[in-house]
Amino acid sequence: MTAPHLPVLLAEVVAALAPRDGAIIVDGTFGAGGYTRALLGAAACRVCAVDRDPAAVARAQALAAELGDRLIVIEGRFGDMDRLLAERGIDGADGVTLDIGVSSMQLDEAARGFSFRADGPLDMRMGSDGPTAADVVNGMPEAALADILFRLGEERRARQVARAIVAARRETPITRTLQLAQIVASAAHRTPGIHPATRTFQALRIHVNDELGELARGLRAAERVLRPAGRLAVVSFHSLEDRIVKRFLEERTGRAARPSRHAPVPADQGRRASFVLPRRGVVTPTEAEIAGNPRARSAKLRVAERTDAPAMETAA
Repeated sequence: MTAPHLPVLLAEVVAALAPRDGAIIVDGTFGAGGYTRALLGAAACRVCAVDRDPAAVARAQALAAELGDRLIVIEGRFGDMDRLLAERGIDGADGVTLDIGVSSMQLDEAARGFSFRADGPLDMRMGSDGPTAADVVNGMPEAALADILFRLGEERRARQVARAIVAARRETPITRTLQLAQIVASAAHRTPGIHPATRTFQALRIHVNDELGELARGLRAAERVLRPAGRLAVVSFHSLEDRIVKRFLEERTGRAARPSRHAPVPADQGRRASFVLPRRGVVTPTEAEIAGNPRARSAKLRVAERTDAPAMETAA
């Protein structure tokens, strides 16, 4: 038996989006549907459920069969939400929520290849297209592999781990999760209480799914689809993700710091802010939630409200 997937900061996300009758809300990471169910239960609104994972789409379609047109199921990437909604004749949204990262269900299913604790094919794709983690570890040059492990996994012994992977793949292709975990464990930095393959598997998963690029695209897409007074609620789980969200909102609210007060004002800075912050800083889980759902420990929720200013098209 595996633990059920529990949506993190659920009450806080619903409160932030404040669904109302007739509103259209985008759940850009449907997963197990926790946020969608809660939003639909809070008001007579409609939810556009977006997910690139075919298993999640199947779950959403089963729920849609119960709810009818209140739930619109869309298979795709949340970074394309503006295009995906437009293709269905939806010209805007009153709320967008994103829960970034891997789900408990994906980790628990060995065949998906996300976990270093159960043997399975070294896949790690959230969707069904593109290179797998096996393609990366068997084909990427050592220096590039080390760079990914250091940047995306914050692995302090990235060069040593990359060297061990390259040496192992010369003997035989690396195709299984436990096979890779054993190779990594021989070379990785060790932290008490943390499996030595944790950082490497995180880095490969983020790279395979372009999670940070997708997050940046998703934030810009949310800016384009949200109507004035529409809310954006993003839950992230590590500093790489949260940094992207924080910087995006600093830029869009006009709070981005200049390197010097004597530096020229960037052209973008003269634009009207496209978001305002209902509250400063982040929302974090209570001790009670963490006790009931350890996955929530590192979660951070950032919330912003759309103004009537045009979307900024600069990179986030």
